[in-house]
Amino acid sequence: SLLPPHLWRHAIYFGIVPFWFTSEPQDTMAVRGGLALLNCSAHSDSAVARVEWKKDGTFMTLASDERRKLLADGSLLISQVVHSKHNKPDEGTYQCVATIDNLGSISSRVARLSVAGMPRFTSQPAPAAVRPGDSQVLPCDINPDLAPFTRWEKDRQSLELGSRLVQLPSGALLISNASESDAGQYRCLVENVGQTKASEEAQLQLTPGKHSVRGGLGKLPLGHLLNNQCVMEAIRGDTLVVDTGVLLLPCAATGFPTPSVRWIGGRREVVAGGSLLISNLTEEDAGLYTCVITSLINPKPLTNLSLPSPSPAPPQFVKRPANIYAHESMDIIFQCEVTGSPAPTIKWVKNGDAVIPSDYFKIVREHNLQVLGLVKSDEGFYQCLAENDAGNIQASAQLIILDPNPPVASHLTLPSPPPPDVVASLVSTRFIKLTWRPPAEPHGDDLTYSVFYSQEGTSRERVLNTSRPGEMQVTIQNLMPDTKYRFRVVAHNSNGAGESSAALPVATQAEVQVPGPAPSLQAVANTPTSVSLSWDTPLTGNGEILIYKLYYTDQSLGTEEDLETDTLSYTMNGLKKFTEYSFRVVAYNKHGPGVSTQDVNVRTLSDVPSSPPQNLSLEVQNSKSIMLRWQPPPPGTQNGEILGYKIRYRKGTRKSEAAEITRDTNLYLLIDGLERGTEYTFRVSAATLNGTGPATEWNTAETFESDLDETQVPDIPSSLHVRPLVNSIVVSWTPPENQDIVVRGYSIGYGIGSPHAQTIKLDYKQRYYSIDNLDASSHYVITLKAFNKVGEGIPVYESAITRPQSDPLDPVVDLSTHASYDSVPDPSPMLPPVGVQASVLSHDTIKVTWADNSLPKNQKITDARYYTVRWKTNIPANTKMKTANTTSLNYMVTGLKPNTLYEFTVMITKGRRSSGWSMTAQGTTFETIPSSAPKDVTVVSKEGKPRTIIVNWQPPSEANGKITGYIIYYSTDVNAEVHDWVIEPVVGNRLTHQIQELTLDTAYYFKIQARNSKGMGPMSEAVQFRTPKSKEEVTSTPFALGFNWTNIPPGSLNVIQLYHRMSPPPTSGKPGGADNILVIVIIISVGAFTIIVVVVGAFLCTRRTTSHQKKKRAASKSTNGSHKYKGNSKDLKPPDLWIHHERLELKPMDKSPDPNPAMTDTPIPRSSQDITPADSGLDSVTHLQQQQPRRNSYRGQWPKPFCLLPGPRYVQRSRPICRLMSDVFVCTTSLLLRHTCPPLNCIKGVLRGESAALPI
Repeated sequence: SLLPPHLWRHAIYFGIVPFWFTSEPQDTMAVRGGLALLNCSAHSDSAVARVEWKKDGTFMTLASDERRKLLADGSLLISQVVHSKHNKPDEGTYQCVATIDNLGSISSRVARLSVAGMPRFTSQPAPAAVRPGDSQVLPCDINPDLAPFTRWEKDRQSLELGSRLVQLPSGALLISNASESDAGQYRCLVENVGQTKASEEAQLQLTPGKHSVRGGLGKLPLGHLLNNQCVMEAIRGDTLVVDTGVLLLPCAATGFPTPSVRWIGGRREVVAGGSLLISNLTEEDAGLYTCVITSLINPKPLTNLSLPSPSPAPPQFVKRPANIYAHESMDIIFQCEVTGSPAPTIKWVKNGDAVIPSDYFKIVREHNLQVLGLVKSDEGFYQCLAENDAGNIQASAQLIILDPNPPVASHLTLPSPPPPDVVASLVSTRFIKLTWRPPAEPHGDDLTYSVFYSQEGTSRERVLNTSRPGEMQVTIQNLMPDTKYRFRVVAHNSNGAGESSAALPVATQAEVQVPGPAPSLQAVANTPTSVSLSWDTPLTGNGEILIYKLYYTDQSLGTEEDLETDTLSYTMNGLKKFTEYSFRVVAYNKHGPGVSTQDVNVRTLSDVPSSPPQNLSLEVQNSKSIMLRWQPPPPGTQNGEILGYKIRYRKGTRKSEAAEITRDTNLYLLIDGLERGTEYTFRVSAATLNGTGPATEWNTAETFESDLDETQVPDIPSSLHVRPLVNSIVVSWTPPENQDIVVRGYSIGYGIGSPHAQTIKLDYKQRYYSIDNLDASSHYVITLKAFNKVGEGIPVYESAITRPQSDPLDPVVDLSTHASYDSVPDPSPMLPPVGVQASVLSHDTIKVTWADNSLPKNQKITDARYYTVRWKTNIPANTKMKTANTTSLNYMVTGLKPNTLYEFTVMITKGRRSSGWSMTAQGTTFETIPSSAPKDVTVVSKEGKPRTIIVNWQPPSEANGKITGYIIYYSTDVNAEVHDWVIEPVVGNRLTHQIQELTLDTAYYFKIQARNSKGMGPMSEAVQFRTPKSKEEVTSTPFALGFNWTNIPPGSLNVIQLYHRMSPPPTSGKPGGADNILVIVIIISVGAFTIIVVVVGAFLCTRRTTSHQKKKRAASKSTNGSHKYKGNSKDLKPPDLWIHHERLELKPMDKSPDPNPAMTDTPIPRSSQDITPADSGLDSVTHLQQQQPRRNSYRGQWPKPFCLLPGPRYVQRSRPICRLMSDVFVCTTSLLLRHTCPPLNCIKGVLRGESAALPI
């Protein structure tokens, strides 16, 4: 149905290439140290497929991996599976991807590889006696993950199961209708998970019975049947399976004479003497089931079982996507229908990459993929991936784009010339009717026609074929109102397609006949993952409502999606827990979409957290208390408001002495009253209104044997070293020699000439710090003090001069080199951590793990050591390193930038001993949607074409991934709804775009939105642009365009721009370009001369200051002996390093000025926002003329418009004199000590005996 009839014969030249998986990986349970095999093989008749593997969504590098090998058929073999408490490199999800070059790729289902734990029996068979014909249960409870690996033996021989002998899901054995052959020794075994482990043996005997009846669920392990998940088991009983659709409800009765068992409710098949077996389980089987036991003595109902809906059930395909042939410009739909419980989520993939819904790729009828206006690049393999909690499946189909011009024999003739008189006979808001006449030389009788159409400004073209031969009209529907389209017609005869007609531009009418908003829209959260919505029929609108389109937005992401329904209610499933969503509904009639409702916001219900708290650390305070610190679970896994935390701890590893404490939302807890020199283990779990989530792993710490002293302040630090750079100083130190006194932290003070300008408090674990944002070529004094609860100890002093600005850029400082400054080297340095790995968890989180070779083999931490994790990214190159401390062998680093490569190293510290830094590990965070809009959006007219504009922009500052495209929105109404704006898609590698055929003398508003592989980012602010009134207004000079200076963002004006902004624009129609050019030339010449004077003056001042400082330092050195002070005396004073005390005073500019401007210096404005903006140049000039009498002389006050960006850090208090002359201030002063204005935005420096003119 996609091709005209005469083209079907050409399809045989383009065969579908068979390409499918003959085997896919399955969920596998492996054994530590054993082998694990994940099968995968693909078949194709055309070529040999190349198979690659993904682990946890990332392609694996197998070429250099000795343990993991790619077999010849594409399977993955893992030898010697590695699995420990802190290192689980093999456990995770695996997926294979098969690729045929120049054809495409397909992805397999996702399989999980789990590593089995050590077998542990929680209950074992016990000796029992059973009467003939009676029933008996022999317990054998093992770890739930190992239950499928259990089997039974009788008298050391394998026991054959059947309808009378049934193994329950827990591993227990149910024997019904017992006979003498059942007597013997029984035991259960766990196999295929390493060494076979057997339970104790139990003797089963047969005894004659008395008249009694004992019935019920008794010893049967039914607890797991009464929870939210039904147990489905194969009748073999040796494997726990979910997808077989088989459910066993155990029920047994004992007594003499033997009682009978029957069931009431549902489909009934009784096995094993009384258990109910339900095969082919469906939702209709949900209900009440009653087990009734009847004997000669007393019939009675045993119990009632309420069977919930079977859950979960893995996805199954009802309809798979089919291969499709199509021509360019056609529309196609890949169908995919699945079932499962809970409802599966559908994801479409093309050649291994996720399909992002857009205007031309749409998800219709919940699961189907529609592609509009095919182009050649759409060809490839498309896969429908369905997934829910019970499993995942995939199915693929191939799309072949046929040759648009199939070969035609030379003796065959095509229709010519193109169809004439193509006109739009009927134009509406949502459809256009086209008519035409046949070609003059049809060369055939049964002509068919294809109408190609595209929205103006887009490259994709769609096609619509006539329904029968000879028909010369067609109606194109589902168009956008008030939108321009281009149409062309092509005639086909039995030989092929003729020439195309010329493009006909037609614009649809404005919307006038669409439905109104649907009233009474309500949204109610039902569960943590579902919301029910309902609404009423619109009160206004012409014609019957065909469908409703429901739009929903995850407020945490900001991306809007939609789906269709034909009812007045809908239940959304598969939503995120405790997440706010917004919903709106749009009704469609035959004319198209109507008016949208207002957004309705609702938050899904909360649930227990799905992840434990992060980064639990233990700090031993003294002999009786330990401080616990942690961070909340990741934001996406909290599933509600965290109301508190539960802390569970115990002495050693004894489970019976565990204590539990519930705390508020604080992220720390001091546990005291502990025993001296005792090892304790701790774990923390987060709690919401719904309950407590999973707990962290047990962390261990040991209290001190004796307490440290905190009745006095700490001693002086034993050493202090500094390393000056251009704009920073790296400080490193060692703790006080007397370590019997408690140190809670360190205090660093620093400043120019005095250490009291800035103070920084650091943790007691810190041994180094980088003081940043310093001035170059400046003398800093640094002091370091240790402190505790009593107070601060004796300081140690050091001074340093930062390097001059002419030095090379700061090198990347390896802070680990601080150990080289220590005058007392560690006689026994610790080994650095090994096996550092960085596991990427999300777009902003990476988990760093490592191993410590100085610990025992079980990697158990029993002392007070801690680890320092250091990380940074190389973009930009001078990024400061960040560090964090932890007492465990892993750390969750959060708050990272998306799509960024980070490097991690780890160091061990134990007391005064520290190791070197480990080998680095790298990890690149995942992409996420752009978090900022495209910037620097500008709109200009194209010269000579007044109805064409050019939009320019720059990529977003926070792209969070590779930008794959942009969408330009424009409208004449800035307050219109987003879906009512006209859109223009642009590929991601372009930063400019032309928009044509705009209306003259009309104000347009433009917004731009960026897109990457994860979705759409935010829109930019609207930029206004008015098209010219006529062609004569379009010139190449921006001033002649009536350039609107108020549109320039704050902070982006320079002095020249400010001058033009306050100058009146030239009168329309009068020449003014020459005057403007003359003014610009004059100002640039004055600016260049001023810059030369500033540079020469600054050089002379620097030489004078430097020589004077050298003299001061020499004098100070001869008097005091040294700049380094140990501080052993109470009368110790910091060195006097003030510069030029005589008559100058350094004044910080960030303090608020005195209210009396006549008595103080007016600070230079720190940003352009300090300058009152002028709405028009004429108004500003008039205002200045009015203020001129009282502003004609300024003494001791800087003019306000002196600097447009942050000004000097310090200026002198000697008073400059400023006078207003014409349009400029003229200022004279004796000295400007330091000036840091950006040279492009300020007239820089006022030197001794000189004056400079500054435009207002």
